Amino acid sequence: MFAFRRAGALAWLTGLSLLCVEPAIAAGDLLVAPTRVILDGSRGTEVVLNNIGSEPATYRISLELRRMLPDGSLEEIDPAKADSHDATTLGMISYAPRRVVLPPNQPQSIRIGVRAPQGLPDGEYRAHMLFRAIPDAKPVESGAGRKDGVSIALTPIYGVTIPIIVRQGSLAASAAIANPRILREKEGPALAFTLSRSGSRSVYGQIRITKPGIAKPVFEVRGIAVYAEIPERTVKLAIPEDMVAALAGPVKIEYVEDNEAGGGTMASLDAVIR
Repeated sequence: MFAFRRAGALAWLTGLSLLCVEPAIAAGDLLVAPTRVILDGSRGTEVVLNNIGSEPATYRISLELRRMLPDGSLEEIDPAKADSHDATTLGMISYAPRRVVLPPNQPQSIRIGVRAPQGLPDGEYRAHMLFRAIPDAKPVESGAGRKDGVSIALTPIYGVTIPIIVRQGSLAASAAIANPRILREKEGPALAFTLSRSGSRSVYGQIRITKPGIAKPVFEVRGIAVYAEIPERTVKLAIPEDMVAALAGPVKIEYVEDNEAGGGTMASLDAVIR
């Protein structure tokens, strides 16, 4: 699902030891690895940033609270309206530095630690770490020669967000798949289904679809999560037009943990897609 923009970017990942390792994700000229961090309530880790552009760049790092909605999107929570669970999450996660200037192809580690307060109830606690580019200040262009005397320059500001998950105690979860179907959207066809979750933690993995008599999956996608605040979500995956016929008919849909989490099958459904 996520691709490296340069082959050389693989080199700086060598030797990186993490509790939960996921592929890198890029936005603009910023490459971030891993894309998801799980902490056990005491151990710390690192996230590595790399500027794969040709110019130095400045990035600001911050923590945000986000809540998953039933359609799978993430809604930002105003810290002033955070409940006690969210406030505890922000209070126990520490990180440094909070602002970095990266020369081209120069990696930078962001240290992440967690200090669980005494008596912390068992459960899953999650915040989202935002890496936002800070554009360079540029001189205002003169409006001379223009009728209105006004010059407007638009500078895009991009960022990368990854979840930081703290798990306290012995947690477990199970998942189930239901109602797979092809949707005809104005943007194009999409595969949709309901992914439900039960238990004391979130679930995360890849969807794998196989056809009877064909060993190789006809469709795979990584990075599908159902966070602990909701019991189920609708998953909607855009597919090319020629994939509609390939998916139609009898299929087996599996929801599989990533190899780093054990690679086990969390849910399986034999269905007929129409």
